[in-house]
Amino acid sequence: MTTISPITSSATQAMAQTGSKALGQQDFLTLLTAQLKNQDPLNPMDNAEFLGQMAQFSTVSGIERVNDTLSGFGSGMRDMRISMASTMLGHSVLVPGSVAYPDAEGAVRGAVDLPAAVQSLVVSYSDGRTGTLLHSQTLGAQPSGLVGFEWTDLPPEVTAARGPVRVSLSGVQDGSSVNLDPQVYARVLSANAGAGLDDVTLQVEGFGAINTLEIDSFR
Repeated sequence: MTTISPITSSATQAMAQTGSKALGQQDFLTLLTAQLKNQDPLNPMDNAEFLGQMAQFSTVSGIERVNDTLSGFGSGMRDMRISMASTMLGHSVLVPGSVAYPDAEGAVRGAVDLPAAVQSLVVSYSDGRTGTLLHSQTLGAQPSGLVGFEWTDLPPEVTAARGPVRVSLSGVQDGSSVNLDPQVYARVLSANAGAGLDDVTLQVEGFGAINTLEIDSFR
């Protein structure tokens, strides 16, 4: 014949009352009380064992509280990132690319990261649809590093239509002409958040979704 111990019976009752397979702090205390009531008087529970069980349960409860706190902190961080990303709506971010659109001021702006100094830097702006040259700038000698450029007096028809403008750059290094990769400022259309803390993306005009961690500059 199978004998059900008082402790097992108490555990079953505790889980039945809570409707859960997981035991909480109150369930643990109920089991511990039953264990103390039904222990062998000639061989009672050792004090060290009793304290060990209490300490173990306290540790588990503490870890659960820490996890809950971290989970709430993570959610708060995510909300903060979304809030920060939303403040960028209507602004422009600097992204690698050669096609730009006139901004709210009717200008095309960008930058180039020069790996070495150049004796001359030329920026050319062309119609993004037809390839027709619209404007050219000679910026002269430039040191290595990030160098900004802008064209503020676009033709009215280009500004009104917000047509694409293709930017190309060339420089002279040690007497030789070199092609350079531009970066352009593009308008932020919307912000989207995923499940992760770093999964916040911006929908950027002409470039699609870009993670905020890839953005170094905005205006």
